Amino acid sequence: QVQLVESGGALVQSGGSLRLSCAASGFTFSRYPMRWYRQGEGKERELVAAISTAGSGTTFLDSVKGRFTISRDNAKNTVYLQMNRLKPEDTGVYYCNCNAAPAGYWGQGTQVSVSS
Repeated sequence: QVQLVESGGALVQSGGSLRLSCAASGFTFSRYPMRWYRQGEGKERELVAAISTAGSGTTFLDSVKGRFTISRDNAKNTVYLQMNRLKPEDTGVYYCNCNAAPAGYWGQGTQVSVSS
């Protein structure tokens, strides 16, 4: 079955960088666009970034444009989120997902905390 395992979250100072990873299994990874979401405490989950199947197309939440990049390695069934110039408002649990996952499925996520 579909499994998405996020990792790489940590506590960092404002202005710092992190690279998140999402290891996927249980489906043909290269056939699906991938997305990163985040959920801050007391906030709704929001779409942060998305990447096309071959990695040639990307989209970003306005507030992270120019600071975050998304990439994928189809040979490793992994999608990445490089986060630079982090801000306290980037704090939250970060999740990856795709349309191969059953409705309502979410991995355990990875916690990103940015201190001011």
